[in-house]
Amino acid sequence: MAKKSWMARDRKRRRLVAKYAEKRRRLKEAGDWESLQKLPRNASPVRIRNRCAISGRARGYLRQFGVSRIVFREMALEGKIPGVRKSSW
Repeated sequence: MAKKSWMARDRKRRRLVAKYAEKRRRLKEAGDWESLQKLPRNASPVRIRNRCAISGRARGYLRQFGVSRIVFREMALEGKIPGVRKSSW
């Protein structure tokens, strides 16, 4: 499990990105780079880190399911993800 502070920091960044998205878009279209630099750094979408919704793990993240590979495997084996089965041949 990831540190709670890392998960909270990422949630805070996501809120800031959503808050400043329209303003960033307008400033970029106008080419006003100086005003764009005055916005908070965490308002940039590049600073968001994909994290597992359950464990908060940042590495091994499966974008399609929104969880890490470890949580995905546990959920798939328990049958909690529809349409996913363990392969055998």
